Amino acid sequence: MVSKNSSGPASASAGEASEEALLLPEHAAGDAGAPPLGGGASVLGAVFNVSTSVVGAGIMSLPATMRVLGVAPAVALIAAVALLSDVAVDFMLRYTRSRPSYAALMGGSFGRTGAALLNVFIAFNCVGTLTVYLIIIGDVMSGPVSGGKGHAGVLPEWFGPHWWTGREAVLVAAAVILLPLVLQKRVDSLRYTSAVSILLAALFMLITMGITVYTIFSGTAKMPRMLPDFSRLSSPFELFTAVPVIVLAFTFHFNGTTPHHHACHTFCFHTRETVAHRTHACNAVHPIRAELSKASDMKSAVRISLVLCSVIYAAVGFFGFLLFGDDTMPDVLANFDRSSGSSGVPQALNDAARLSYALHLVLVFPLLHYSLRVNVDELLFPGRRPLATDTRRFVALTAALMAGLYVLAIAIPSIWTLFQYTGSTFAVCISLIFPGAIVLRDVHGIAKRKDKAMAATMIILAVITSSIAIASNIMSSIGGDAEVAS
Repeated sequence: MVSKNSSGPASASAGEASEEALLLPEHAAGDAGAPPLGGGASVLGAVFNVSTSVVGAGIMSLPATMRVLGVAPAVALIAAVALLSDVAVDFMLRYTRSRPSYAALMGGSFGRTGAALLNVFIAFNCVGTLTVYLIIIGDVMSGPVSGGKGHAGVLPEWFGPHWWTGREAVLVAAAVILLPLVLQKRVDSLRYTSAVSILLAALFMLITMGITVYTIFSGTAKMPRMLPDFSRLSSPFELFTAVPVIVLAFTFHFNGTTPHHHACHTFCFHTRETVAHRTHACNAVHPIRAELSKASDMKSAVRISLVLCSVIYAAVGFFGFLLFGDDTMPDVLANFDRSSGSSGVPQALNDAARLSYALHLVLVFPLLHYSLRVNVDELLFPGRRPLATDTRRFVALTAALMAGLYVLAIAIPSIWTLFQYTGSTFAVCISLIFPGAIVLRDVHGIAKRKDKAMAATMIILAVITSSIAIASNIMSSIGGDAEVAS
């Protein structure tokens, strides 16, 4: 194990006792094969990359979160989680040494067990997120299964109810369409579809903003509540079920994959050597940091990105709640149908909003599936030859994962349910608990008293709120009222 007195950076002089001096170097001196310290990338580029990593499918449930909490508490919660995420990323950057990887960071503090536990949690978090993608695609094309509001999907509205417009058939068709994309062995092969996906997400935002502006000026918008309506809640503890949704929305610490052999590594504790993975699922923080010339630039980029994403989340939640009021569904895309579509807005525009984001998810799906496949392969087949060179294992693992995701999307039709359990278990550990635990472990002996106090507070808050959310969801499930928008 690495002790607190392990050799690392040279001891700081008295004049270097600032917080910046506490940052460990990105690469240890003399570390052969380490990539260069900085790549000269701009802060603006880093802001774009971090923001892209943050914003995901969780944005679709933010209007429902405001429905549960009311606008004011929801905005306060978004700001609080963003602040905690900034603290967690700062901890990760401060404890980075040698190889820039979240797994190496966990391994350096808790050994191989810690690194393996992180990979397991990332794999389960990816499974939950990909299942949410499929559920949203099913909601858009065939209509949501739960909720009791009679919302129809695009296909039933266009062609009427048929077996091939049902959820099972639609998800089979989606899997067939996704197959050529998920079978790509190099993530670089998906660069064009990724570019198109960004354009589709921008198109969705523009259409939604246009619809919102129209409803405001036409007087059909519904004034959102500023505070929660306790008469609609089975228990005050139900308010805590909104916390995992926001936490999951800010879980970006591991997003992305890096195919280059030097980018992500696992720390070997018995020999104190860095051993490169074949391909390893990387976090979004360290690869982006590696392209900047100064660590302080990454801090600025993360903070700007979190502020930007907080504004986007608050705006999407507010405008979605403004459009649909207390009829807001957990997947707000389901509200863009003929039964609850915005008054006076052509249905073609509502359909365009739904289809643009559904297609965006179709094109983003292979990227996250790539991360999931790499993590699962590392967990199940450690030490085997690279997955990309073993076609049989590659195809079998891809098929098994796709089949499992399909079954989950059919068995768990509500994204709210998945957000609750994934956000209050795997996501909260990845984004808050593990970074706090790294600081409390303090293997490098650099943590100040206030750092440990903040880390302990972060962990306590995460555990308490997640436990209440899980208990509330279990009680709601037993009572038959698990759906927030039912």
